[in-house]
Amino acid sequence: MPRFHYFPGDDLSTAELSAACLDGHLVAVGEGYIPADVPETSWMRARSLAPVLGSDLAATLRTAAWVHGVIDTPPVRLEVQRRSARRGKIIPSRRLSYRDVRIPSADLDMFGDVAVSSVARTIADLAREAPEDPAFTALVAEYPSALHAAVTWLDTHAHRPGIRAARALLRHAA
Repeated sequence: MPRFHYFPGDDLSTAELSAACLDGHLVAVGEGYIPADVPETSWMRARSLAPVLGSDLAATLRTAAWVHGVIDTPPVRLEVQRRSARRGKIIPSRRLSYRDVRIPSADLDMFGDVAVSSVARTIADLAREAPEDPAFTALVAEYPSALHAAVTWLDTHAHRPGIRAARALLRHAA
Protein backbone atom coordinates (compact mmCIF):
# COMPACT_ATOMS: atom_id res chain seq x y z
CA MET A 1 0.00 0.00 0.00
CA PRO A 2 1.45 3.39 -0.95
CA ARG A 3 2.36 5.80 1.83
CA PHE A 4 0.77 9.24 1.68
CA HIS A 5 2.13 11.04 4.73
CA TYR A 6 5.67 11.44 5.97
CA PHE A 7 6.45 13.10 9.28
CA PRO A 8 9.87 14.21 10.50
CA GLY A 9 11.41 11.58 12.74
CA ASP A 10 9.23 8.64 11.63
CA ASP A 11 11.47 7.10 8.98
CA LEU A 12 13.21 10.17 7.63
CA SER A 13 14.76 13.22 9.24
CA THR A 14 13.61 16.77 8.53
CA ALA A 15 16.72 17.25 6.38
CA GLU A 16 15.91 14.17 4.29
CA LEU A 17 12.29 15.25 3.85
CA SER A 18 13.40 18.75 2.87
CA ALA A 19 15.80 17.29 0.32
CA ALA A 20 12.97 15.19 -1.14
CA CYS A 21 10.98 18.44 -1.47
CA LEU A 22 13.87 20.12 -3.29
CA ASP A 23 14.07 17.12 -5.61
CA GLY A 24 10.36 17.47 -6.36
CA HIS A 25 9.31 14.16 -4.78
CA LEU A 26 7.43 15.57 -1.78
CA VAL A 27 5.54 18.74 -0.84
CA ALA A 28 5.03 20.10 2.66
CA VAL A 29 1.44 19.96 3.92
CA GLY A 30 0.57 20.97 7.46
CA GLU A 31 2.86 19.16 9.87
CA GLY A 32 4.16 16.66 7.34
CA TYR A 33 4.87 15.88 3.72
CA ILE A 34 2.99 14.12 0.95
CA PRO A 35 4.09 12.84 -2.47
CA ALA A 36 4.14 15.65 -5.02
CA ASP A 37 1.70 13.84 -7.33
CA VAL A 38 -1.00 13.36 -4.67
CA PRO A 39 -3.82 15.95 -4.64
CA GLU A 40 -4.00 18.09 -1.50
CA THR A 41 -7.53 17.25 -0.40
CA SER A 42 -9.30 18.00 2.89
CA TRP A 43 -8.54 14.45 3.97
CA MET A 44 -4.83 14.88 3.24
CA ARG A 45 -4.74 18.21 5.08
CA ALA A 46 -6.51 16.78 8.12
CA ARG A 47 -4.30 13.71 8.25
CA SER A 48 -1.21 15.94 8.08
CA LEU A 49 -2.24 17.30 11.51
CA ALA A 50 -2.46 13.86 13.15
CA PRO A 51 0.83 14.15 15.08
CA VAL A 52 -0.33 17.41 16.67
CA LEU A 53 -4.01 16.62 17.26
CA GLY A 54 -3.79 13.01 18.34
CA SER A 55 -7.07 11.63 19.66
CA ASP A 56 -7.70 14.38 22.22
CA LEU A 57 -7.79 17.54 20.09
CA ALA A 58 -9.82 18.86 17.17
CA ALA A 59 -8.84 21.47 14.61
CA THR A 60 -11.07 24.57 14.84
CA LEU A 61 -11.50 28.09 13.48
CA ARG A 62 -8.89 29.02 10.83
CA THR A 63 -7.18 25.63 11.07
CA ALA A 64 -10.50 23.94 10.28
CA ALA A 65 -11.09 26.43 7.44
CA TRP A 66 -7.72 25.40 6.00
CA VAL A 67 -8.62 21.71 6.27
CA HIS A 68 -11.96 22.38 4.56
CA GLY A 69 -9.98 23.91 1.68
CA VAL A 70 -10.97 27.58 1.75
CA ILE A 71 -7.58 29.05 2.63
CA ASP A 72 -4.25 28.04 1.13
CA THR A 73 -2.01 27.80 4.17
CA PRO A 74 -2.65 26.74 7.75
CA PRO A 75 -2.40 29.45 10.40
CA VAL A 76 0.99 29.87 12.03
CA ARG A 77 -0.60 28.87 15.35
CA LEU A 78 -2.90 25.91 14.89
CA GLU A 79 -6.25 26.55 16.59
CA VAL A 80 -7.35 23.47 18.48
CA GLN A 81 -9.96 22.52 21.02
CA ARG A 82 -10.36 19.62 23.43
CA ARG A 83 -12.57 16.82 22.12
CA SER A 84 -12.10 14.34 24.94
CA ALA A 85 -14.55 14.27 27.83
CA ARG A 86 -11.86 14.73 30.43
CA ARG A 87 -9.24 17.39 30.61
CA GLY A 88 -5.76 16.27 29.77
CA LYS A 89 -2.42 17.84 30.35
CA ILE A 90 -1.57 20.03 27.39
CA ILE A 91 2.00 21.18 27.14
CA PRO A 92 2.07 24.88 26.17
CA SER A 93 3.36 25.43 22.67
CA ARG A 94 3.95 28.40 20.40
CA ARG A 95 2.54 26.22 17.65
CA LEU A 96 -0.92 25.83 19.26
CA SER A 97 -3.73 28.10 20.31
CA TYR A 98 -5.57 25.74 22.66
CA ARG A 99 -9.09 25.96 24.10
CA ASP A 100 -9.95 23.75 27.01
CA VAL A 101 -13.68 23.66 26.26
CA ARG A 102 -14.94 20.32 24.98
CA ILE A 103 -16.26 20.34 21.43
CA PRO A 104 -18.99 17.72 21.07
CA SER A 105 -18.67 14.95 18.49
CA ALA A 106 -21.85 16.19 16.77
CA ASP A 107 -19.88 19.31 15.77
CA LEU A 108 -16.98 17.36 14.26
CA ASP A 109 -16.09 15.93 10.89
CA MET A 110 -13.80 12.92 11.13
CA PHE A 111 -10.99 12.31 8.66
CA GLY A 112 -9.88 8.87 9.74
CA ASP A 113 -9.07 9.43 13.40
CA VAL A 114 -8.43 13.17 12.99
CA ALA A 115 -11.21 15.48 14.20
CA VAL A 116 -12.01 18.84 12.59
CA SER A 117 -14.89 21.14 13.45
CA SER A 118 -17.65 20.80 10.87
CA VAL A 119 -18.15 23.48 8.25
CA ALA A 120 -21.31 24.75 9.97
CA ARG A 121 -19.63 24.89 13.39
CA THR A 122 -16.58 26.60 11.90
CA ILE A 123 -18.78 29.21 10.23
CA ALA A 124 -20.64 29.81 13.51
CA ASP A 125 -17.40 30.09 15.51
CA LEU A 126 -15.75 32.45 13.03
CA ALA A 127 -18.93 34.57 12.85
CA ARG A 128 -18.73 34.96 16.64
CA GLU A 129 -15.00 35.52 16.94
CA ALA A 130 -13.54 36.74 13.65
CA PRO A 131 -16.20 37.85 11.15
CA GLU A 132 -13.66 40.10 9.42
CA ASP A 133 -11.31 37.19 8.77
CA PRO A 134 -10.97 36.11 5.11
CA ALA A 135 -11.46 32.48 6.23
CA PHE A 136 -15.01 33.32 7.35
CA THR A 137 -15.87 35.00 4.06
CA ALA A 138 -14.36 32.13 2.07
CA LEU A 139 -16.26 29.48 4.06
CA VAL A 140 -19.58 31.27 3.54
CA ALA A 141 -18.88 31.66 -0.18
CA GLU A 142 -17.74 28.04 -0.63
CA TYR A 143 -20.39 26.40 1.58
CA PRO A 144 -23.60 28.48 1.41
CA SER A 145 -25.63 25.35 2.17
CA ALA A 146 -24.05 25.26 5.67
CA LEU A 147 -25.40 28.69 6.66
CA HIS A 148 -28.72 27.34 7.91
CA ALA A 149 -26.98 24.75 10.11
CA ALA A 150 -24.64 27.46 11.45
CA VAL A 151 -27.61 29.69 12.38
CA THR A 152 -29.31 26.70 14.03
CA TRP A 153 -26.16 26.04 16.05
CA LEU A 154 -26.08 29.68 17.18
CA ASP A 155 -29.79 29.55 18.10
CA THR A 156 -29.24 26.50 20.32
CA HIS A 157 -26.15 27.95 22.03
CA ALA A 158 -27.44 31.38 23.00
CA HIS A 159 -25.32 31.58 26.17
CA ARG A 160 -22.02 31.96 24.31
CA PRO A 161 -20.34 35.33 23.72
CA GLY A 162 -20.96 37.10 20.41
CA ILE A 163 -24.10 35.14 19.53
CA ARG A 164 -26.39 38.09 18.71
CA ALA A 165 -23.97 39.75 16.31
CA ALA A 166 -23.10 36.40 14.71
CA ARG A 167 -26.78 35.51 14.24
CA ALA A 168 -27.48 38.85 12.57
CA LEU A 169 -24.41 38.47 10.35
CA LEU A 170 -25.34 34.95 9.23
CA ARG A 171 -29.00 35.77 8.67
CA HIS A 172 -27.92 38.68 6.49
CA ALA A 173 -25.51 36.38 4.58
CA ALA A 174 -28.26 33.81 3.95
